[in-house]
Amino acid sequence: MEFKQRNKQNQQIERITPKHVVIGVDIAKEIHVARAVNYRGIEIGKPLKFADSKEGFIRFQQWLEHLQSTHRLNNVLVGMEPTGHYWFHLADWLLAESIDVVLVNPATTKRNKENRDNSPSKSDMKDALVIADVVSRGYYTDLPRTPEVFQRLRVSMNYREICMKDLVIIKNRITRWLDVSFPEYTTVFKDWTVPRSLAALQAFPLPRDIKNLDSEKMIAGWKPFMKRVGGSRALQKAAELLAAARRSVGRTTCQEEERRQLANLVADYLRLEQRIGEMQKELIKLLEEIPELTQRLRSIQGLGTICIAALLAGTGNLKTYTHGNQILSQAGLNLAEKSSGKYQGQVKITGRGRPQLRKHLYLGVISLVSQNPAYRAWHEHNVKQKKMKPMASIFKLIGKLCRIIVGLVRQERSFDPKVANPAPLAA
Repeated sequence: MEFKQRNKQNQQIERITPKHVVIGVDIAKEIHVARAVNYRGIEIGKPLKFADSKEGFIRFQQWLEHLQSTHRLNNVLVGMEPTGHYWFHLADWLLAESIDVVLVNPATTKRNKENRDNSPSKSDMKDALVIADVVSRGYYTDLPRTPEVFQRLRVSMNYREICMKDLVIIKNRITRWLDVSFPEYTTVFKDWTVPRSLAALQAFPLPRDIKNLDSEKMIAGWKPFMKRVGGSRALQKAAELLAAARRSVGRTTCQEEERRQLANLVADYLRLEQRIGEMQKELIKLLEEIPELTQRLRSIQGLGTICIAALLAGTGNLKTYTHGNQILSQAGLNLAEKSSGKYQGQVKITGRGRPQLRKHLYLGVISLVSQNPAYRAWHEHNVKQKKMKPMASIFKLIGKLCRIIVGLVRQERSFDPKVANPAPLAA
């Protein structure tokens, strides 16, 4: 399929022939609704309600076969909105039955719901017909048949994002606990996540637990929670923590509850840290199953394992891409402009795409600017020579990274900054 939007749209319309029956399915948790139109958008047959179960899917298939035999239609195209996770079962079953499935943007459905009746009303029956209508006019996206390894990568990265968000929440709660119960603690440990600090929080969480101890007893209490307690450094930190506890102005009420709360928070923090470390190893193993793509991306100095895993999880098989702008569109980093007549609006990114892919493209370029000489030179050229704002340069380099990635995969070569863009580097 051509990449340019005009050609792509025309091809999607031409794909639907007079021998096609176009099905629109409104997805729900338990009961789906399906309606059918022909290639001209004329409704055929009666609506169908069917359950999200094997029996319901078989009933849907029988209804579909009846429509085909009645109206002498050979080809089928089923469109649906990717509503949460409820569409997975039906889409997977249809693909297993070799039935073509396409996706419709919910925003497209919302904008076209008044086409037939000029009414803002909304119902499952109406939505199913609207979905069938917009599919018949070519406003859909193909559901890619992603290889399993990329699906596994996406599931792993999604779970890692959940763990990272939970970790941030736990860290914020521990920080709040310290501010309330032991505000002087951060004068001793600037970063409370270091091993010695975590040992101290587990052994002696409250200032009153420390006040009557000496340095040796405090170090002895740390030993069960640390591999190496240390020598003079341990004595120094123990003395500082002892002094901080004796002058603490932290809250002294509800101490047993506060102690129990901190113990649970620290346990949750350590569990999440361990799980994230295990997931790092799992991602490395998954990347080893696609060595060719991983090797192309690793040739770009500065892209780490997590960034590469996120890129492949968000894009799927890069061999199917023809232009870097497709990755930008997938991530919601494509540009949108509002202009009319003499009015020229501000150009902004759409933000309509996969937020995880967008996040890691941004973080990846930040890493490249700091670690990759070529990207550092391009960034300096944009800022100093072209007088671009630093953030504008970063987003420009995101586009450059996407085009380079697709080029490396299509041409089966490793990254070479001289081939990518020799002019700024020569300057």
